[in-house]
Amino acid sequence: MAVVSDTVAGSALNQPPPLQDYNIAGEDRVLMEALGREGGEWATDRVLALGEHAGRRETLELGRLANEYPPKLRTHDRYGNRIDEVEFHQAWHELMRMSIGVGISSLPWREPQPGVNVVRGALLITASQVEGGHQCPVTMTFAAVPTLRKQPELAAELEPKLTSLDYDPDLRPLTDKQSALCGMGMTERQGGSDVRANTTRAVNTGFDGEYALTGHKWFCSAPMCDAFLILAQTDAGVSCFLVPRILPDGSRNEFHLQRLKDKLGNRSNASSELELDGALGRIVGEPGRGVPTIIEMVGHTRLDCALGSAALMRAAVAQATHHASHRSAFGKLLADQPLMRNVLADLCLESEAATTGAMRLARAYDEAAAGDERAAALKRVATAVLKYWICKRGPSLAAEALEVLGGNGYVEESGMPRIYREAPLNSIWEGSGNVMCLDVLRAVARDPGALEALRAEIAEAAGANPALDRFTARLDQELSDFSDIELRARSVVERMALALQASLLVRHASPAVADAFCASRLGSEGGKAFGTLPSGTDFESIIERHRPRL
Repeated sequence: MAVVSDTVAGSALNQPPPLQDYNIAGEDRVLMEALGREGGEWATDRVLALGEHAGRRETLELGRLANEYPPKLRTHDRYGNRIDEVEFHQAWHELMRMSIGVGISSLPWREPQPGVNVVRGALLITASQVEGGHQCPVTMTFAAVPTLRKQPELAAELEPKLTSLDYDPDLRPLTDKQSALCGMGMTERQGGSDVRANTTRAVNTGFDGEYALTGHKWFCSAPMCDAFLILAQTDAGVSCFLVPRILPDGSRNEFHLQRLKDKLGNRSNASSELELDGALGRIVGEPGRGVPTIIEMVGHTRLDCALGSAALMRAAVAQATHHASHRSAFGKLLADQPLMRNVLADLCLESEAATTGAMRLARAYDEAAAGDERAAALKRVATAVLKYWICKRGPSLAAEALEVLGGNGYVEESGMPRIYREAPLNSIWEGSGNVMCLDVLRAVARDPGALEALRAEIAEAAGANPALDRFTARLDQELSDFSDIELRARSVVERMALALQASLLVRHASPAVADAFCASRLGSEGGKAFGTLPSGTDFESIIERHRPRL
């Protein structure tokens, strides 16, 4: 019996071409439309330039290498001296230069103007599709600035370094550096999200604003940074401190990395367990007000969780639609198979809703910074709502997109396993699902204007889609009864997110997208699994809107 080869002249048949050498941003129609609509049109060329660079084969290879060769901890040098350094592959450093160089770590502070957070959001979504792990220190450096501004003299000293477009990974005294990175350490073994249970202790040294910190941190994010915002107990309660890695005299602070975490995903980025043994730090904000002080940083990092998950969804959908458009089975392209078209279109809907919602949230940050009180209220509640829902939907979308590629998608070389492993992270980082839902309840309880701002945003689409109107009415009824609200928190927040996403899509997306989303997410015409969109959906136009064109 003759063996039929699937190769001709050394080339494999029925394999899609690599998804590379294309403009990641330019081929993301949803992102570019949102950039213009939400006020960032003035930076279109910047976003497209990054998209062109990010989509190159060489740049995408950096993402693979940074994960293939994860960071290593060196606690001591050859002479036995404690150094606590983390070594990274050169690919990591190149990715850091890329993202810092375009301002993802600094743009709103360097160029405060309408739409700047929207622009930064588009840049982050683009860069994260190359590799998500390196955005951790980039995000924290960006988010540290509003917290440091609680201590003006510290902000004056450090903000120019944190907002530099240069990347300098060397550990030196902050006074000797033109650019710097900032991380944070909040959680401890015994408390986790309950940071008020922290046991790390800070004692005033008697010098101006200086304290000695002793204790541990179970998760210290990005331990290669130059300085860290750390919570510790004082006589006044939990307080916030800035702790440098290297002291002004060039000696190393008592900041000891015990081990790096062996994580499910996010392999390119280092996360560590930390012991502080009299480490010197400077207080930020009022003593005993550490949680309210650092919450500004947390809010901005939660925004980036939503943006980062939207980026992972987009990367997964781009791979799935590209593969299905070039791979044949049973006599025709996968993309032409009716059931596969349903799956692809459903994935596209979820990705579009995530990007549209995250970019609208970025605009709320711009408007709040300009003094818009309603935008500030919307930002307060919508950050938690969208961080919860977008990040919650990411893992299931990644799994389904991987399945589109079949066995090929389960193989590391496809890149899909990396997306799959990375997808759960943002749902956990900066507050897991329960924490976010309870935060929504706190926001509504403390500021009734937050709920009204969300309702007003949803009502912008009132009368435009019957399914949305019915869904909103049910949501209002559910919110009118606060008995056992904590028990129902996930259900309530899920409905808030879906109503907000549906309202945005009804107003801004194509009718095919808006109608299919409302029918499948708000009514009874769709199922729970991806690929259960109702008959009559315009599958082709939805998929075509999301398919990268090489």
